[in-house]
Amino acid sequence: MTKSTGEPRVTVFSLGGTIASTDTGTSGVVGGVTPQLEASELIKSVPRLREIAELETVSFRQIPSGDLSFSDLIELATQITKRFDAGTTGVVVTQGTDTIEETSFALDLLVRDSRPVVVTGAMRNPTLAGPDGPANLLAAVQVAASREVTGLGTLVVFNDEIHAARFVRKTHTSSPATFHSPSAGPLGWIAEGLPRITFRLPALEGIPSNAGGEVPAVALLKVTLGDDPRLIEQIETLGYVGLVVEGLGGGHVPARMAPSLGALATRIPVVLASRTGSGEVLRETYGFAGSERDLLSRGLISAGVLDGLKARVLLSLLLRAGGDLASVRRNFEQVSRSICTHA
Repeated sequence: MTKSTGEPRVTVFSLGGTIASTDTGTSGVVGGVTPQLEASELIKSVPRLREIAELETVSFRQIPSGDLSFSDLIELATQITKRFDAGTTGVVVTQGTDTIEETSFALDLLVRDSRPVVVTGAMRNPTLAGPDGPANLLAAVQVAASREVTGLGTLVVFNDEIHAARFVRKTHTSSPATFHSPSAGPLGWIAEGLPRITFRLPALEGIPSNAGGEVPAVALLKVTLGDDPRLIEQIETLGYVGLVVEGLGGGHVPARMAPSLGALATRIPVVLASRTGSGEVLRETYGFAGSERDLLSRGLISAGVLDGLKARVLLSLLLRAGGDLASVRRNFEQVSRSICTHA
């Protein structure tokens, strides 16, 4: 890190992904680009960055984002906390986009500091015309260096938009405008190098990164037309200790699945989310077998506004911290209240 000049101090952690991918002629098992650029090389591609803040670079991982694990994120959260304890103004994390909606939410839960953690990446790798990585990195550092975003939790900055980790989703396989927050919209945007925040969120109930040991296995099951309970009945046999069910619509399943889900919910946490990716799980509307009222009465836990991916992240970290059925239910309710308040 450069000598202090009174400027904001931003630490950039690189984890690999498209933003760091290039082709040296020998990369990859079947050709194509692979993550090779380190954090310092990413910084060099955007000279203006050093006009914004003092920069520290950490090449934390060099892998596709699908290979990241909860253990990686717990270690990363610990390293981020150490940087905050040392006086860092904000943190930027660069990684692959495939799992940003999960990793950013995990960091939102694990990093217990009001200063910003900003996650970004790229959809066009550096070998293509018009790579978006440099612009996204520039915007991410601008946000991380700003006092305007204090207290907003972990953010995803992409395509000059600022999204809350608790809402953001990847919605397209290749478009640079892939990240959206269907339930809430972006928190703001970057204009002329400055973050513009249109609304603020309540603080998120979190989970200290030093709480617990190994992260247990939690399954995610998307319910489909004409589905049956065969997979549900194998969950425990396969070694899973928790299940997130992405139900139809407002939180529904075919009637023949409901008894198996209810029986499983007496033994392990079973969380009910919606496969739609927007809105929240209903509580009191429908009364047919397999409806949200039926499933919640059988002991399933509502994910509230969390989609299935984020509900799985939360359940995994709660179980790591030693949560039982009662405490998991209580924590999901607390997180739901901190994401959106009821009038």
